[in-house]
Amino acid sequence: MTPTPKPLRVLTGINTTGTPHLGNYVGSIRAAVRASRQPGVQSFYFLADLHALIKCHEPARIQRSTLEIAASWLAAGLDPEHVIFYRQSDIPEIPELCWLLTCVTGKGLLNRAHAYKAAIDKNAATGTEPDDGVTAGLFMYPVLMAADILMFQAHKVPVGRDQVQHLEMARDIAASFNHLYGGHLVLPEADVDDNVALLPGLDGRKMSKSYDNTIALFAPRAVMHKQIMGIVTDSRGPGEPKDTEGSALYAIYRAFADDDESARFARAFANGISWADAKQQLFERIEQELEPMRARYEHFMQHPDEVEVVLKAGADKARAIATPFLDTLRHAVGLRNLTQQARPARAAVHPDKSGLPNFKQYREKDGLFYFKLVASDGAVLLQSKGFTAPRAAGQAVAKLRTGGPTALPEFAAVLQHPASASAKAALALLYALQHASGAAQ
Repeated sequence: MTPTPKPLRVLTGINTTGTPHLGNYVGSIRAAVRASRQPGVQSFYFLADLHALIKCHEPARIQRSTLEIAASWLAAGLDPEHVIFYRQSDIPEIPELCWLLTCVTGKGLLNRAHAYKAAIDKNAATGTEPDDGVTAGLFMYPVLMAADILMFQAHKVPVGRDQVQHLEMARDIAASFNHLYGGHLVLPEADVDDNVALLPGLDGRKMSKSYDNTIALFAPRAVMHKQIMGIVTDSRGPGEPKDTEGSALYAIYRAFADDDESARFARAFANGISWADAKQQLFERIEQELEPMRARYEHFMQHPDEVEVVLKAGADKARAIATPFLDTLRHAVGLRNLTQQARPARAAVHPDKSGLPNFKQYREKDGLFYFKLVASDGAVLLQSKGFTAPRAAGQAVAKLRTGGPTALPEFAAVLQHPASASAKAALALLYALQHASGAAQ
């Protein structure tokens, strides 16, 4: 009997250090809410308040931001009955997993993290000590992010291109853990959408808190109108044709309007619409979409107890997954009840005594590291070429185990022979067991 396929798990984290703005809505919130409704997808959304402590030491701001962001996502249509929506700090298993991962993560890997290197470079440019102002939290940020992802065995993590490195580091950390303790951790994939709109702000630059040029997502109507009327434009007056290319007004309008509406707005530019009229039309188009949401947002802001209930319920669902999974990982690393019998290190993925195919990793006299996939009768189904480092061999094994036959093309160059039908069937079986085991967690 073929096991029921495990749903695709997609995980998104939201840092709780600011107030959501229109750029957040267009670039992340709106698309994520729509994606959460797709069949066959299990979505995890969390408020990354532990991460927020790395760069914000204002308790009131973190608390306020947590409420604002939760209220924004709920107002935008995120359904807590169909997703797992939780606050990071409500899941104590995450920092514990972070420590387990810390113990297998090389300092050299963390030295290469972009955020840490940027801090070092900034200090070098000002002639201060290399680590001046660098906290251990900043240095360990990639490990905590890896714990967020690996705890829930996420397959896909939507990220901007600037976050891809953190996903690659999470994969490296997971592979190191799997190499030592068995293939318990799913190696996540970055889901990068290069078409995500980067909304311009009040001054034409990318809308960002760093530039102080944002338009608050659910600002009161009068405040939003004032902000939109303040968007920087050129000096062309009424009746003079205006360019849509490079226009912040047009770019923002385009992010909310359909093709027909955008075409009419573009014609108005060509016909010399005044900037005041163009800004008014932009305001009205944004309000058309946001006004119904604003009422919900304001309700949640006035009733934080309702948001707290939603987050606590989400934490209960998240911990129903995290607690037993962490128990498996604790057992794997040796944090066990002294009366328990030690289980085989890879029991969570493929019980060695059940007659299933099995991966073997070893080192030959040539000093290189190899792996092979062996059938229960001892027949070699797959044989790798030599790797100079054990981690590379372990990463290949982990990817083949979690990816099944679909991962074979990626590693064709490191296999001695093309994969046979028997090898593909064995990988399919291991894949099914891996994901059935994950679903049982």
